[in-house]
Amino acid sequence: MKQKKQIVVLAVLVVVAALIWTFEWRQKTPSTITASFIQDYKPLGEENPQIHWGQLKRAQETEYKSNGRNPFSMVAPPTPDEVRQKKDADNAKNLPPPPPPPPPRPTTASLPPNLKYFGYGTVPNGTPRRAFISDGDDVYIVSEGDTLLGRYRILKVGNASLEFQEISSGLPGTTPLDEQAAPPSA
Repeated sequence: MKQKKQIVVLAVLVVVAALIWTFEWRQKTPSTITASFIQDYKPLGEENPQIHWGQLKRAQETEYKSNGRNPFSMVAPPTPDEVRQKKDADNAKNLPPPPPPPPPRPTTASLPPNLKYFGYGTVPNGTPRRAFISDGDDVYIVSEGDTLLGRYRILKVGNASLEFQEISSGLPGTTPLDEQAAPPSA
């Protein structure tokens, strides 16, 4: 029953809408609308309404050149003085700190801490002295003028110290005789 009432109400509303539309349409006929538009027309105040080809061509050839202003912004662009002042302030703030001074160059070389000069010896037939250097369980026997591990040139084997030169940098160095660094005898 409820659905029948809804259909009746819909039919009544459609009939009312159709009556209102026809009533309005009869009052405004197309001929009266057109006639009122023509009566209200006011011609332009142009003496010569033809196309001005020269002006049109000049306008089409005009090229837009921006002055840096955003036409969609209400804020005026900064003046050149303001831009220069801001750039100077930014440059003063953004200067990188000066680089740290280079580390001082060592004046003498040293053997790595794992290498210990623990003794020397000579062979009786006039050969140069030989130095005994330990690297943990390994023992290197080098004489004056030899290279140790491809990095150090032995200059002088003394009673209390060993003089050498680091080959890559050319720096001289000295290491003392370390009597406690002798490897255990087998």
